[in-house]
Amino acid sequence: MLKRLYDWTMAKAASRHATRWLAGVSFAESSFFPIPPDLLMIPMILANRQAAWRIAAICTAASVVGGIAGYMIGFFLYETIGRWVIDLYHLEAQFAALRDTFIQYGAEILIIKGMTPIPYKLLTITAGVAHLDIWVFIGASLISRSMRFFLVAALLYWFGEPIRIFIEKRLTLVTSLFAVALIGGFLVIKLI
Repeated sequence: MLKRLYDWTMAKAASRHATRWLAGVSFAESSFFPIPPDLLMIPMILANRQAAWRIAAICTAASVVGGIAGYMIGFFLYETIGRWVIDLYHLEAQFAALRDTFIQYGAEILIIKGMTPIPYKLLTITAGVAHLDIWVFIGASLISRSMRFFLVAALLYWFGEPIRIFIEKRLTLVTSLFAVALIGGFLVIKLI
C-alpha cells in the first residue's frame, strides 16, 4: 500500500498542478496522511531550483494549517477520529509517552520534533489532547515546519541533485543534526 502511495505522490510531483498537490499533501500529512511532503517537494525543487523558497513556503503554510486540523482532532475528536489515526499508524506507545511530557514542554517538543520526519500528525493530535494553547501551537509549528522545509529547500538549492540522494537516505540524520545544533545554540545563548 505504501509503495502505491509513493508512486502516486511521485506522479503528482510531475503534474502541472504540482503546487496544489504539494499543499494538499502537506496539509494532510500534518493530520492523517502517511506520506511526507518531501516526496513532492524534492523533485519539484530539483526541476526548478529558483522556485525553492516559494515551494518551501507553500509546504510550510499548508503543513501548519493541516497541523491546526490535527490539533482540532486531538482537542475535540480524540475519542473518535484521533484514537483511530494513532492506532492506524501504530503510534500508541509514542503517543502515551509524548502526551505525558507535552503539557509541560509542548512548545519545545513541537519545535524540536516538528523539524524531524517523525509523523507530525502524532504531534498535532497530541497537542490538541494536551490542550496546549492554540497560539503557542501555531507559533511553534511555524518555527519548526519552516525550519524543516526551508532547510531541505536550501540544501537542494545550493547542492542540487547530489544532495537529493543524501537527503532521501538520511533525512532523519540531517534534520536531527540541525535540531541538535539549534538546541546547542539556545543553550549557549542562555549560558552567556
